[in-house]
Amino acid sequence: MSTLHEECGVFGVYSPVHSDVAHMTYYGLYALQHRGQESCGIVVNDDGLFTHYKDLGLVNDVFTPENLSSLGHGQSAIGHVRYGTTGANDRNNAQPIVVNHIKGRMALAHNGNLTNSYELREQLELEGSIFHTTSDTEVISYIITKERLHTGSIEEAVEAAMNRIHGAYSLVIMSPAKLIAVRDRNGFRPLCFGKTKDGKYVVASESCALDAVNADFIRDLEPGEILIFDKNGVRSITTHCNQCPRSFCVFEYIYFARPDSVIEGCCVHEARLRAGAFLALEHPVQADVVIGVPDSGLDAAVGYSKQSGIPYEIGFIKNKYIGRTFISPGQESREDRVRIKLNPITAAVRGKRVVLIDDSIVRGTTSARIVKLLRDAGATEIHMRISAPPFLNPCYYGTDIDSRENLIACHHTVDEICKIIGADTLGYLSVDSVKKLANGNRGAHGFCTACFDGSYPTEIPSHTEKDRFEGKISEKCDKQK
Repeated sequence: MSTLHEECGVFGVYSPVHSDVAHMTYYGLYALQHRGQESCGIVVNDDGLFTHYKDLGLVNDVFTPENLSSLGHGQSAIGHVRYGTTGANDRNNAQPIVVNHIKGRMALAHNGNLTNSYELREQLELEGSIFHTTSDTEVISYIITKERLHTGSIEEAVEAAMNRIHGAYSLVIMSPAKLIAVRDRNGFRPLCFGKTKDGKYVVASESCALDAVNADFIRDLEPGEILIFDKNGVRSITTHCNQCPRSFCVFEYIYFARPDSVIEGCCVHEARLRAGAFLALEHPVQADVVIGVPDSGLDAAVGYSKQSGIPYEIGFIKNKYIGRTFISPGQESREDRVRIKLNPITAAVRGKRVVLIDDSIVRGTTSARIVKLLRDAGATEIHMRISAPPFLNPCYYGTDIDSRENLIACHHTVDEICKIIGADTLGYLSVDSVKKLANGNRGAHGFCTACFDGSYPTEIPSHTEKDRFEGKISEKCDKQK
């Protein structure tokens, strides 16, 4: 874990007439690829017949023209890109999940992390449920299916299921006649919807995916809201709204979301500019040039430059054909990829005092490599500035930090981290400033900042390790021996 891992991205489309919803979903997933690079999948509904395809890999690798054509046309479709914060990187854990039960079919895709999935799964197993994956998404599908057995509609089943599932979940759910979008009560993860000129409704994790399919943004779902799209239009169920304080993950603005997305009324690019400006005010320094680490450090670097008056330069060229560093299986391979992925522009940094902006320091190994690249390129001073506070606590809501063990800030002071990574000075954004990134749209209490300050908006789960379900299976196998 040399840097933070994304969670997932979800996409759904409902069309009033049969159309090529598979290709539309493909384009939406392509726009959300930054949210998950382990696996992807699409399910198409054609008059109640569900056709699906999913596999490990990137969107354009998994979905060949032949695979997309085999999905056919239909009235609705849902799609998913995954980075697993629960469960192994296994084809069985790829989403969406398709369920066939006595009252029909359902397909489901999930972004987030449940806090009570371990207990729910154990209860379901004791009742005879058989699991085929080790992700908490299958737990959600079981809970909804059980509720569907004694409710009049799929939306009623979802509404009842929300009384049992806790934590972070933005869902797209498809039945033979409906597309349903759901956001948890706290609103941890983003989810929005829009409409195309020809009447298709589109749901996506980020507005950039709406742009990719030429849909006009309508609004974000409210925390706790259920939206139903069917032949009668759009309906909203709000019985779970306003039950909890808003707790939107502030790291969506800092790192996860694409800069061109608008979330909760705030442009991500502007939020990152604001982060850089706050950094310049909190940690000023005499320097010759400001550069950012591609990609999420670039906007904050521009903000730092504008606020400080220090010129901004492009300091690194990123090899766009290399995935993010965390995809590599081992530390040595990750470090090799840093050299391949980023190359400093020597003319921009040689003989200069450099302010280097990045979004986070997790273990510190990647930061140390980047600082060394600048030293080797001739930078005389390197003043590192981080557009987030230090990570001090695990996240239970969809960011892949399940313990304090690998967090460098838990074991070292800022001065010690500065020496470890080889910088001349180091400054982090304060927690107070990070709460202001949305320019007042959320307010001081509208964000989840638990990974920085330990103020968790929900009860802390009893089992937090990423491989908790795999570990449970291994434990049972050992007992049977």
